[in-house]
Amino acid sequence: MDNHNHVACPHCNAVNRIPETRLGDNPSCGQCKQSLFTGAPINLTDANFAAHIERSSIPVVVDFWADWCGPCKMMAPHFKSVAGNLEPHVRFAKLDTDANPDTSARFNIRSIPTLIVYKNGQEVARKSGAMDANTLANWIRGQI
Repeated sequence: MDNHNHVACPHCNAVNRIPETRLGDNPSCGQCKQSLFTGAPINLTDANFAAHIERSSIPVVVDFWADWCGPCKMMAPHFKSVAGNLEPHVRFAKLDTDANPDTSARFNIRSIPTLIVYKNGQEVARKSGAMDANTLANWIRGQI
């Protein structure tokens, strides 16, 4: 029997059940019919955080950032590049800490950028500070 993954749609937030063997086949959302993986980080908010983190069975790496943060802006293209390389086996997401204070407070975000790796809704690793693409990819691979 196939193992299945639960993946939230980046467009409508519906949670989809995808067979492990079909994860790399560019699956589409059962509800809105758009691609579940875009090769780019998705935007999280206080409202959709639970659907993407707590209900996901694939690892999710969240970049907690803010628009005024220089290191955050410096790391953004590296984060996007790594997302394109590691999806669909890892979901990448960004959460603007200024626009989403409830989630930022819930996870005790005190410095940015902060990256958190979640597996099955649980935090498994955290690292603060900007990283280049190679360092970032190696750190993520070491966590999953």
